[in-house]
Amino acid sequence: MICLKTDEEIELMRIACRLVGSVLAEIAKYIIPGVLTLQLDKIADEFIHDNGAIPVFKGYNGFPSTICVSVNENVVHGIPGNYFLKNGDIVSVDCGVKINGYCADSAYTFEVGEVDPKVKRLLKITKESLYIGINNAVDGKRIGDIGSAIQTYCENAGYSVVRELVGHGIGKNIHELPEVPNYGVRGNGCLLKSGMCIAVEPMINLGTRDIKFSEDGWTVYTVDRKPSAHFEHTVAIRSKKVDILSTFDFIDKVLNHK
Repeated sequence: MICLKTDEEIELMRIACRLVGSVLAEIAKYIIPGVLTLQLDKIADEFIHDNGAIPVFKGYNGFPSTICVSVNENVVHGIPGNYFLKNGDIVSVDCGVKINGYCADSAYTFEVGEVDPKVKRLLKITKESLYIGINNAVDGKRIGDIGSAIQTYCENAGYSVVRELVGHGIGKNIHELPEVPNYGVRGNGCLLKSGMCIAVEPMINLGTRDIKFSEDGWTVYTVDRKPSAHFEHTVAIRSKKVDILSTFDFIDKVLNHK
């Protein structure tokens, strides 16, 4: 069942989403060569609790950490550990929080030091595809319109779209219906209605779309070991305009001052 949210519920979700944006911005301050990915997790955990929220990823189906930290060829669900970020790496940080009974979910792929121009372009196109997909997240359109827009944009740029992992509905639970693929056919799929809240999250590979799950049971990586990018926003479906609840503005301020 897809749960439609009231305006009051959506505003509570917006509060949670702004907090997620603040968490990612706090982490952005420490995205430099030499930092331990486990340290990023500790920073996020403390920041979330200090702001009266809880990290919804931690303990979810046994996931051991507050955030997902996925470096280079790791697509998503990377477990923070004893890896030191290196110059030229890219790192996706995915964060979910719950406050006032409602969840928020957002992700951003950061550059570490000087990144290869080919990889920088992958990040640029993936981020742009997120907003291109979101522009279709309005009442009366369908899930396939979002996925088709993302797929078309990224494949025309020469990249491939991960199929096995998708976006999702969100609200009182971090994962709700409907599923939101990053590929599809326009006019197909679930009808979008005002009050639906979804997380749109393109996962785009530099090489082939083929992925594997690592032995830790969580980390997903590209079969050809080429880099993958991941960006995510939580969005509320409205009648005529896109309502993006999460924000990258706080991240941009940090990155512009680094």
